[in-house]
Amino acid sequence: MLSQVFKAYDVRAIYPAPLNEELGWRIGLATAQWLKGKGAKAGDTVVISRDHRPAAPSMAEALIKGVRAGGLKVVDLGRCDTSIQYFAVPHFKAVGGVQCTASHNPIKYIGYKFSAANAVPVGANTGLKEIQALAEKITETTCPAPVGGYETADVWALYRKHILSFMGELPKKVRVFVDASNGCGISLLEKVFSNVPNLEVVSLNTEWTDQWAHEPNPLVPANMVPTENGVKQGGFDIGACFDGDADRCMLTDELGQTIGCDHLTAALAGHFIKQTPGAGIVFDLRSSKAAEEAIRAAGGVPHMSSVGHVNIKKLLRDTDSVFGGELSGHFYFKGNSFADSGAITLAIAIGILSRGDQKMSALINPHRKYPQSGEINFTCEDKAGVLAALKADYGPQGKMFELDGLSIDAWDKAGFWFNVRASNTEPVLRLNAEAKTKEGLASLLAALKPRLGHEAHGH
Repeated sequence: MLSQVFKAYDVRAIYPAPLNEELGWRIGLATAQWLKGKGAKAGDTVVISRDHRPAAPSMAEALIKGVRAGGLKVVDLGRCDTSIQYFAVPHFKAVGGVQCTASHNPIKYIGYKFSAANAVPVGANTGLKEIQALAEKITETTCPAPVGGYETADVWALYRKHILSFMGELPKKVRVFVDASNGCGISLLEKVFSNVPNLEVVSLNTEWTDQWAHEPNPLVPANMVPTENGVKQGGFDIGACFDGDADRCMLTDELGQTIGCDHLTAALAGHFIKQTPGAGIVFDLRSSKAAEEAIRAAGGVPHMSSVGHVNIKKLLRDTDSVFGGELSGHFYFKGNSFADSGAITLAIAIGILSRGDQKMSALINPHRKYPQSGEINFTCEDKAGVLAALKADYGPQGKMFELDGLSIDAWDKAGFWFNVRASNTEPVLRLNAEAKTKEGLASLLAALKPRLGHEAHGH
């Protein structure tokens, strides 16, 4: 059962089978045992919070029972966005934290995201496999009695101050349209973005309900349509759509056009480099060349990362970079424990609009300059064979690197780059490509697609 619920970056599965309260307390007890193995002492604190899903209250409670049975104290924050963890774990000097969430997955899913001290993420290679192994050794059929302490805490006032510090004062009025996706963005709108001088927020899907207006995944274009329409109809300066646990936030410009996350990385890079000249900025290897160009043009140092929040957070820490952006809509901030926050992303964009004299589209359009394929998935049984053949044929055309799958950068010679990554869990190859011209991209895709297998349509 446990092998079905432990993933590369978190625990996630359908409730109540295979993931239920019995596994929840086992995972909690195993988490306490793992933290103690890392030096935590009896009575040290673990911060626990949960999202808005029907299963979240009982699954968070089961985890809390397990952690307390393992001798650690729990500070329970209740229903909050995931990113509150990255604020609260250092705030309480906690040895770790867990958010009970299934992020953007459909309503029948539940799960847990783990952090160690200082909000350092815990993934498969940094502790999750060990927690799984410990959970598998637990033979009790009922949870042992709690010996660790328990308290609830409300950190919203401090958290609000933290997020709004990234926004700064607003000299000019900014009007924002937000789709809260019936998720944790509701709390952020109410407790962080309300009653801010010169900020007007109009919101949609702010009801706590099990009948979600749409799946809380803003990466699916259809889920952005309510935000796009709301912005256009109401003449707003910017639009935002949160995912379920609100650690991601996709933005639109004032014309209702959804902003690519790599283009937003490019646009925000200058803001951070102005504050910290020569700063490092991290972007994932699927990002447009425009991101790297913008970082260099602003005098910053570009750092390319493999895909996934654990990898990006590690590279941010290792390079002491100030900001990072991932194509999936996660944006990372040194001033936020090197962790991601949808709320901070929105706050920064609002601050830039208020203090500047450009509209959002004018800030983004200079970076929307190269044709991109987007991520295209292919069903492929011989992933290794396909990658080896691509390497042989395309390697001589440009720079080749294998940071995450195979990347060929022939930008200077042939005006294109592409990356092909193999899925860890399915017989799937994922292609991202970009070229200097539409014709260049079309001809590249015509050459690559037949070699990658059967194109899978839809999400």
